[in-house]
Amino acid sequence: MEIRFRLGTIDDLSALERVGDRLFDDPIKRTQAIAFLNDARHHLALAFDGIEIVGMASGFHYLHPDKEPQLFVNEVGVLEAYQNKGIGRKLVRLLCGHGKALGCSEAWVLTEQSNSAAKKMYLGAGGSEEQAPIVLIAFDK
Repeated sequence: MEIRFRLGTIDDLSALERVGDRLFDDPIKRTQAIAFLNDARHHLALAFDGIEIVGMASGFHYLHPDKEPQLFVNEVGVLEAYQNKGIGRKLVRLLCGHGKALGCSEAWVLTEQSNSAAKKMYLGAGGSEEQAPIVLIAFDK
């Protein structure tokens, strides 16, 4: 098994549709995927085994009037058969490296305190856990 890593492009649409909800939360919505892949501020790091996607890390970089750009890591997923092989860590490093090349001053992610696998992966990718209490406020759709 030789896993290849690279940033996703519109040419990966068919592979994304094939992996669908085995890797993502839901099936791929073609129009949404096209918009995502064509948006310069949205980024998708992909891991391939042959022509099949086995892992992904998604994120976006954003601007603010008083700060340098930052990268938000939105989601990381690795197919079950490929977990615990360092794929998630490599995807996060690739995504964060891309953010740095774009001028992002930092990257950040949120995960549940109880999600020990995600915390291990993020720390293994070079992140550091902040001990600040966070309150999540959700708004209805």
